[in-house]
Amino acid sequence: METKPKIRMYNWNSLPREVVRKGVERVGYRGDNLMAVMNFATPGMDLRPHQHDFEQIAICVQGRMNYYVGDEKFEMTPGSMLRIPPHTMHYAEPIGDEVVYNLDLFSPIRDDYKHLVAYQEQEQEQVQAAAVQP
Repeated sequence: METKPKIRMYNWNSLPREVVRKGVERVGYRGDNLMAVMNFATPGMDLRPHQHDFEQIAICVQGRMNYYVGDEKFEMTPGSMLRIPPHTMHYAEPIGDEVVYNLDLFSPIRDDYKHLVAYQEQEQEQVQAAAVQP
């Protein structure tokens, strides 16, 4: 009899948050080849322009923010999605007084964010073990 790996549901509101810097916290969730990171950005947060070697999809879930990508500024509201190409300077800045929920998608999974999904380690081991069984 084939045993299927146990799949669990999680809620980003109940996961332990990592404090990134003043005004920014985050949690993560992963699949085999995709990582989702929910960022909670508070108005007045410390801004940090940066770039990296992989592409990123940013999705505004709650609140409003200006998202700067290269020399362009995009005003994002709930439902807005934006692609950030690799090697492109970018950062987000909340607008107004509401906490912004910004969902970032990464593929492949970021090595430097794997600590955010350590709570899923047992689930991932079950999935991988089921994949190699005859």
